[in-house]
Amino acid sequence: MIYNGHSNSSSSLQHCNQRKDPPTRKTGVSEAVVKIIADDMKTRGKGGAIVNVSSVLAYTVSPSYGVYCATKGAVDQLTRSMAVEFGPYNIRVNSVNPTVVRTRMAEMEGLLDKDSEIAQDLIKRTPLKRFADPEDVVNPILFLLSDKSAMITRITLPVDGGITVSFN
Repeated sequence: MIYNGHSNSSSSLQHCNQRKDPPTRKTGVSEAVVKIIADDMKTRGKGGAIVNVSSVLAYTVSPSYGVYCATKGAVDQLTRSMAVEFGPYNIRVNSVNPTVVRTRMAEMEGLLDKDSEIAQDLIKRTPLKRFADPEDVVNPILFLLSDKSAMITRITLPVDGGITVSFN
């Protein structure tokens, strides 16, 4: 089993957005590591599960987050491609796509500040009226890594409190 996730701060993402050279390999998913692990899974012949971490921003766009949105879309496409490539070896590949998660990164971005207009707008548009706690993301990952999801592969699972329903 492998969980494959990475996060970036928006300040570094804004820097990437301002660069003139096209971004490459900014998905946060280490394709080389996944390939090594998947090759080992294939050699053992017992299958396995890989869960990538993407974002709800793979489904939409947001000002100042162009590179982030594009790379998370790439994670989703990579997830689907890997599911097709590794499926014959009984290796399932999925991703979870969380909304804002109550982490240090979200705090540094000001998204947990009760006076933040962006945060207030996001919460207002979220049917469950809150951001995710880390456990809200961890539990679906654990499910997708478990045998209880033995017939699930290639999904991009929004863990978003319903906000993707209300994207404009």
